[in-house]
Amino acid sequence: MLESIRSSKEAIELEDKYGAHNYHPLPVVLSKGEGVYVWDVEGKKYFDFLSSYSAVNQGHCHPKIVGALTDQAQTLTLTSRAFYNDVLGVFEQYVTNYFGFDKVLPMNTGAEAVETAIKISRKYAYEKRGIPENEAKIVVCENNFHGRTTTIISFSNDEGARKNFGPYTPGFVKIPYNDIDALESVLKNDKSIAAFLVEPIQGEAGVMTPDDDFIARAKEVCSANDVLLIADEIQTGIARTGSLLAVCGNCTCESKCERQEGSYVRPDMLVLGKAISGGVYPVSAVLTDDHIMEVIKPGQHGSTFGGNPLGAKVAMAALEVVDDEKLAQNARNLGEVFRERMNKFIEKSESVTLVRGRGLLNAIVINDTQESSTAWDICVALKENGLLAKPTHGNIIRFAPPLVMTEDELHECCDIIEKTILEFEKTWKK
Repeated sequence: MLESIRSSKEAIELEDKYGAHNYHPLPVVLSKGEGVYVWDVEGKKYFDFLSSYSAVNQGHCHPKIVGALTDQAQTLTLTSRAFYNDVLGVFEQYVTNYFGFDKVLPMNTGAEAVETAIKISRKYAYEKRGIPENEAKIVVCENNFHGRTTTIISFSNDEGARKNFGPYTPGFVKIPYNDIDALESVLKNDKSIAAFLVEPIQGEAGVMTPDDDFIARAKEVCSANDVLLIADEIQTGIARTGSLLAVCGNCTCESKCERQEGSYVRPDMLVLGKAISGGVYPVSAVLTDDHIMEVIKPGQHGSTFGGNPLGAKVAMAALEVVDDEKLAQNARNLGEVFRERMNKFIEKSESVTLVRGRGLLNAIVINDTQESSTAWDICVALKENGLLAKPTHGNIIRFAPPLVMTEDELHECCDIIEKTILEFEKTWKK
């Protein structure tokens, strides 16, 4: 067995030979991370402008979060839910107060949390609303990304994620994203709808940002039809978009964000993952109120690792960092700086046509087809210049740095982005 990887080439060859080829990573092998930076095997330093798809909002290896992990790891890591442990209840009280809900059901991964929300909403529909069993439907949006389990890919329209994985799970109705009229029509004409599952911003689809009042109007339509609104904030939550959540309707969230403008709403169910543990340990959660969560009884849902003391301690530390370091406020301020710079850059760029986003979840659109390699080629060039980002949907580059970034660091990153793209355009052929 190798004691350590000696080169990036060696690491890539090992993965290629022994690992499933279910990802297409940039050709960089990372071995260390701290704050907004990562280093490769050869010691080259990069700005991380992806944050592990917004899991590392608090920065790499945050000492407070890592400290919580190591302290608890030396005491008790796992009991399963066959027994109580002395951390879970403390976490449950902390996280429900933090987000303003009555109950939480902790899991491990984002996809597990989405599956959990789907199960709860269906059970609620049968037992509280009287929808006949096995007839409940859930409305979702086109171009959604909620995970990769069999159930979730059943309502995806990404053929890369779907094709040849059927038969698919029924019970889902797709509508266009950001289309209130379509939602209202479905709910009015189909009384078997249990819930509307939606991302407040569609990250994987290319940081598609809806109208400012979309979620608020969706909540009104759902409430009028006794349908649950499920907000999937796995990627947008935990300060990424400049507020604690992309949709905030309770005073707790608003006071943490110090953000009062705009239109916010409290969902019936909140789905969290990724940055709830700062990228240190897999933790996810579904939060809702008593009258909904009470449909789940012993033995009806769970996970061996869900609610383990290690994850609970890590998650509390990660959420404390968000407050202590005012990460929502920083994301909001730096997001405005980033979009202002990119909009000015677009005026002199041939290849970049649009920047969109909220907080520090942003994307630029490249003037080429989705089938082209242009966005990928730009990301490879960015890597060579010390910044790591990744394309999505072919001609879109997503930019999501850790929220601990300073304004000086952000400007340095914008300099790299602008310089790289202008150099690329000298030889670029559309």
